[in-house]
Amino acid sequence: MNIGILTASIVIFAGALTLVIYNRLKLRRTFDSIEKMLNEAIEGNFTTNSFDESRFSRLEAKLEEYLSSASISAQNVKNEKDKLKELISDISHQTKTPIANLVLYGELLEGSELTEEQKSNVKAILTQTEKLRFLIDSLVKLSRLESGIIQLERKKTEVFPILQNVVDQVQERAMTKGLSLILKETSATATIDSKWTQEAIFNIADNAVKYTDQGSIAISVTDFDMFVRVDISDTGKGIPEEDQPKIFGRFYRGTSTKSEEGVGIGLHLAREIVSGQGGYIKVKSISPQKATLAVPVSPDQPVTTFSVFLPK
Repeated sequence: MNIGILTASIVIFAGALTLVIYNRLKLRRTFDSIEKMLNEAIEGNFTTNSFDESRFSRLEAKLEEYLSSASISAQNVKNEKDKLKELISDISHQTKTPIANLVLYGELLEGSELTEEQKSNVKAILTQTEKLRFLIDSLVKLSRLESGIIQLERKKTEVFPILQNVVDQVQERAMTKGLSLILKETSATATIDSKWTQEAIFNIADNAVKYTDQGSIAISVTDFDMFVRVDISDTGKGIPEEDQPKIFGRFYRGTSTKSEEGVGIGLHLAREIVSGQGGYIKVKSISPQKATLAVPVSPDQPVTTFSVFLPK
């Protein structure tokens, strides 16, 4: 009798062990199947399969349905991005010719014999045309960045040549206003896209020149362990405290700058470029009222400082 009980126990144990092993193998096959489906979906090669009802088919069927839907969505997103890319290219191309013609005919008129009033009107046309060109160029750049059409190509880059190019671009305008430009040399390097970083810093420096009537613009660099900080300081009007959190918004014009030329997109574009590279921008400014009471004449006493943090 004891032998019979022992034999039955061994049979039951063996059966249980076999069942456990079978279920583990079955579960492993299911996980292998799911993993294969996920890998195919990641690689963009997912195809629908038929599943055995006995192999956790509900789970597999739901996952198959989800991945099929995700594949379709991904393809739709790609199609929309391609259409957007084509639209942006069309806008950029189609607007260049009429704007160039406006500038050409405006300059021809400017060289003609005109009354003072007519000269003033022609100058206004050229100014507004240039403003339109800047707006369209900025919107096209911003659209390409935000839609992912342009990928920022980051590599280890010396910062000083970028800053020197920025100074060269704003030098003439600064000299016209009697402003001094100060650039301190640096050997710092950052992991950035040099072309787009120059665009971002130029937008900030151009704003500094635009809103500074006397004094100086200073650009300096501080090298930290994880970031390179580029400071663009000016002795201009200052930014009201309530405007400082808003100035990086698209098309935002501060209360103290609405009378000045501009479209309110330069700082927004700068922030998109810098943040897209893993950096960030901070601003510190005295309010216009305080700045008016004591306008500094030294770059060591700036009214406004934009600090651009570029990743090392």
